[in-house]
Amino acid sequence: MRLLLVHPSALMYSEIFLRLEPLGLERVAAAARLAGHEVRVVDLQVLSRAQLTREVAAFRPEALGVSLNYLANIPEAIEIAESAKAASPGCFVFLGGHSVSFVAEEVLEQAAGAVDAVVRGEGEPAMAPLLAAVADGGGVEGVPGVVTPAGRGPAPVMLHSIDEPVPARDLMRHRRRYFIGELDPCASIEFTRGCPWDCSFCSAWTFYGRSYRKVSAEAAGAEMAGIREPNVFIVDDVAFIRPEHGHAIATELERLGVRKRYYLETRSDVLLRNPDVFERWAGLGLKYMFLGMEAIDAAGLELYRKRVSPDENFQALAEARRMGITVAINLIVDPAWDEEQFRVVREFALSVPEIVHLTVMTPYPGTEIWHTESRRLTTRDYRLFDIQHAVVPTTLPLADFYRELVRTQAVINRKHLGLRTALGAMRVLGGNLSRGQTNFARMLWKFNRVYNPQRQLADHRRPVRYELPLPRRLDVGDRRQLYVHSKPVARGRAAGPSAEPEKA
Repeated sequence: MRLLLVHPSALMYSEIFLRLEPLGLERVAAAARLAGHEVRVVDLQVLSRAQLTREVAAFRPEALGVSLNYLANIPEAIEIAESAKAASPGCFVFLGGHSVSFVAEEVLEQAAGAVDAVVRGEGEPAMAPLLAAVADGGGVEGVPGVVTPAGRGPAPVMLHSIDEPVPARDLMRHRRRYFIGELDPCASIEFTRGCPWDCSFCSAWTFYGRSYRKVSAEAAGAEMAGIREPNVFIVDDVAFIRPEHGHAIATELERLGVRKRYYLETRSDVLLRNPDVFERWAGLGLKYMFLGMEAIDAAGLELYRKRVSPDENFQALAEARRMGITVAINLIVDPAWDEEQFRVVREFALSVPEIVHLTVMTPYPGTEIWHTESRRLTTRDYRLFDIQHAVVPTTLPLADFYRELVRTQAVINRKHLGLRTALGAMRVLGGNLSRGQTNFARMLWKFNRVYNPQRQLADHRRPVRYELPLPRRLDVGDRRQLYVHSKPVARGRAAGPSAEPEKA
């Protein structure tokens, strides 16, 4: 069967700082190819819609799947489905991915026949049975994880081992267009899947049912050795929760003689518990680390159920500095902030050497706050759920909120383009340009065009065709109600939710 997989366009918040290879789509492509299907991939982060139209006409796919890891891409995905059905009425069109897993039925209804099915949960184990059912001309209702207009089939299935399938990186065109900050070009790799914590604003734990799986050191080393790019982003939600796992992969990379520059994400408490593994990786080439601090005060950390203290966050920053690792900090902007709270954040951002990034508090389907947030949504436009727009009431008038948000982001941006840092950036830029890499250069000069309060305010006035479903109030005393994937309860343990992160 001819299968065409599509990744939607880049979002506003990411078009400056990063453009990551679609690792999940590459793994789904590999699973389909292992099942004997002919697969092509179109990534609209680096290709145009016109190129997608030409690909559909030339390849004549019998099935077309769109990856939806971001809510803001849902309208675009439905438009792609409509175009595919118009060009080839017999093509089986399906959607899959993290975000659409939480709103499958609603999106199918909104697509009005343009989408045949949504795959909830992990895509790799669903590919072979789904495509086999499509090829046989029969119904797909019995495939685990599949939702059709007729209803849900069996529960999604999780991969037993994430060692396989190895991402089909050879299917990607323009691989040199993927980057994160100055790591240009940059590939991506996955060492673990899932998160044992339960932050109220996050849906990673609800998607995976608080499970946590690790790739074997041998598989990780072999995959890394096969990556051509000099830079690699480790996409784990929290890197090196288990230090012995991080050490085992490091040992394998040392044995294979692999040297690259790395960027990863982790938590402050994980860094403080396991400094030896991060120090070892700094020696292997770990240059950048993303820490989701989320708040600089205890009240904010408690609100988001981070289970870390401000002291731990600041100690982690000091540890990373000691190791020579550049840290990017994320802070969540609450729409309830006034001018004073924005001022405090600006002062904090200027007082630390780290890169500070701001995201707007957004209740997403799949998060606990989607069901518990008492403030009413001011919009249900999918396109505004991109963590750069306010979708609940703001204390300041909306125009003033965006002006303060962009002002704060601009102050942070200028800090990193001051004379001293700009000279360092120019050295990096010169090296990238000498290799024909322009992604980092474009990033440096696009800030004012992308982050613009008038643009953000105007986004609220666009005509809305597709809207999120209304959130329903849910008693989340048993948080398993929020899970997409479920895992068996360990023998001898109570079935209720854990008060602390589970042991993985």
